[in-house]
Amino acid sequence: MAVDWTQLPQELLKSIADSIKIYADYLRFRAVCHSVRSSVPNTPRHLPPQLPWLILPTGQSDQYKTAFFDLQIARKLQHLEVPDAVSHWTFLCGSSHGWLVLLFQSPGVLLFNPLTRASFHLPPFSAYSNAQIVNLFEFEINDEMGEIYMRTFREMLDSYIKKVVFSSSPLSNNFVALAIINQCDILAYCKKGDLTWTLIPRTMFCCEDAIYYNDLFYVVDKHGAVAVCDVNGASPIVSIIKPQLQMGGDHQYLVNSGDDELLLVTRYVDVQYDDVDPNKIVSYKTARFEVFRMNWSEPRWERIRSLGDRMLFVGENSSVSCLASDFKGCLGNCIYFADDSDFKYNSVNGDYDLGIFKLLDGSIEHLPSCQRNFRSRNDWPPIWVTPNPC
Repeated sequence: MAVDWTQLPQELLKSIADSIKIYADYLRFRAVCHSVRSSVPNTPRHLPPQLPWLILPTGQSDQYKTAFFDLQIARKLQHLEVPDAVSHWTFLCGSSHGWLVLLFQSPGVLLFNPLTRASFHLPPFSAYSNAQIVNLFEFEINDEMGEIYMRTFREMLDSYIKKVVFSSSPLSNNFVALAIINQCDILAYCKKGDLTWTLIPRTMFCCEDAIYYNDLFYVVDKHGAVAVCDVNGASPIVSIIKPQLQMGGDHQYLVNSGDDELLLVTRYVDVQYDDVDPNKIVSYKTARFEVFRMNWSEPRWERIRSLGDRMLFVGENSSVSCLASDFKGCLGNCIYFADDSDFKYNSVNGDYDLGIFKLLDGSIEHLPSCQRNFRSRNDWPPIWVTPNPC
């Protein structure tokens, strides 16, 4: 017998809605009938982290559409419409909580949610005490030693602004953004409603990644040391954790395991240099990953050999952990990686460095290739973004 959904009690409809874990399934459920739509909210706030999309370079898209791969749909290419106001924001320097961080030469900072098409402005990055905009494409930097030097906007993106991560969705009242500023080894943050960024002076050298974890920002350096940044008060409080084991590798990432453990993911990259010009990079590719968990009692990083059903997503995005069993066609005990290498704009040949690293046997499955557009200064590398309706 056919079920008359219009006669189901509201309490039962809400219970069904709360049990749904995938956003697309939630939309399908709301589309059943008017009774369901009136009983459950437009925006679900109970969903766990969704499977990230791989947003592709601008060269794979057109001016008003963004191309992406959805790993659940046989990695098929999809397109999202981009509002005209967003299409002119030309540089991308991160994604967090489902929002892309876009920069323009002004140098304004725009946050854009590709799922809902909502946008949100942050203070411009020129609002530092040591960086002043000179013209549309140049910055004048004053370092802590009093030296002055110039940077183009692309150089600011590549070597000055490493990554931007959030504490939560920009729409929440407790929103905080943290930026890693490479050139001066400093951090900067702004809270919702702030007109400028607040600097956290040199905490450590070579900051690699940051994560918001247990109501604090954690920042890791090249050797696995961690700065814990409390920005909840009027001024920041920073403490440094130096684990016994110092790490190697080319890139470091911090990830919340999903079981409330802090993980460190170390990426090793093989680089091939030109035989004639040793300063010229011919190609590069990821060779392997190692994963560690923080033992807080020591403290030290402990190597782990398996992620179980977990899959991690790393790159220029805020790192994400998901359960593979929640998503059809996905592999657990794997690291899905996008290209955030320092070599990505300097290599002569090849595609972006994308793939799936399998901890079980150390093999790498390559994701669909994306060719770098060397002629376009606006072409950004592929980046993971987690669909977020909030």
